[in-house]
Amino acid sequence: MRIRFTSAAAVTAATAATLAVVAAPAQATEYSSSLKIKGVQYDAPGRDSNNCRTGNSRSEYVTIKNYSRTATINLKGYVVRDTTSSNKFTFRSNHYLQPGDYVSLRGGHGTDSDAKNVVYRQNCNFIWNNDKDTIYLYKPSGAHADTHAYTKSRDDRDGNGYINYHG
Repeated sequence: MRIRFTSAAAVTAATAATLAVVAAPAQATEYSSSLKIKGVQYDAPGRDSNNCRTGNSRSEYVTIKNYSRTATINLKGYVVRDTTSSNKFTFRSNHYLQPGDYVSLRGGHGTDSDAKNVVYRQNCNFIWNNDKDTIYLYKPSGAHADTHAYTKSRDDRDGNGYINYHG
């Protein structure tokens, strides 16, 4: 009797593990970080122009949010990049996000502002591709904080160039 009980428990545990693996979506990689990508304006409104004076690269941005209920996070040392490692931004200054707070990392030149929740890349080149790309967020240690891949046809149903993640 005891052997049957052990076998049934083992089968039940194995079945539960299999179901847990099957139920997880392929793109649902979850990293242990309270800092996550909230959304991306990957296609700036209007005709793309990376001219620093007259272009629209400031309208392309990624929003990063602190989803912690208690911890304040300093962005200094965090890295945001796309699929190509040459398109990246490192937060070089202290920028503190209180629980529930967010920051928009924008292209173009501007003055960073904690009050307005904005940091500028000080670069007028676009970072996100208009058809598809992957957004990576890394902790100062180099560990993944969050990653999202998108394609315009799959993820931007309303065609406005903005995709929302993590609500």
